[in-house]
Amino acid sequence: MDFLRYAEASAALLNAELADVDALVAYLDGREWLHERAADRDCMLLRKFQRELRPVFEAGDADDVAGVVGGLNELMARYPVTPRISDHDHHDLHLHVATANANVADLLVGESLLGLATLVCDLGADRLGVCSAVKCTNVFVDTSPNRSRRYCSERCSSRANVAAYRARQKAVASA
Repeated sequence: MDFLRYAEASAALLNAELADVDALVAYLDGREWLHERAADRDCMLLRKFQRELRPVFEAGDADDVAGVVGGLNELMARYPVTPRISDHDHHDLHLHVATANANVADLLVGESLLGLATLVCDLGADRLGVCSAVKCTNVFVDTSPNRSRRYCSERCSSRANVAAYRARQKAVASA
């Protein structure tokens, strides 16, 4: 299990619009083996999880370590995670979230929580953030070396930089 990848996927899950099974299948791009298992119930459960997970990212954005840790601990108690060692590649043993009888929602929630918990323990609670762009509410995982990420995407970063540049140009022109 690549914990950083699962932590980043949890941000993508939180940002995803999961209105129906087609939207869930689109989110599961690259994980075709899950497409046939996706159901309306998974969408409902994941939308609930999104509402429950958002305060964790907001706490991280506010440098509220206790809020991040408490929120993740509460979610892990509500959604128990069962990791197992995967040996499908004998030269690369790694952890997966157990999925024998799990539905798609259980798998995604488990991966998200295990990934976020490991990231927070290894890199810190301040690695979770909310986009600083004015009209954006997306979340992100900051993997930058100096903890400087402020935007969820290059698109939001570019828009903010262009808006700041135009504001400076307008201020100079009116001075």
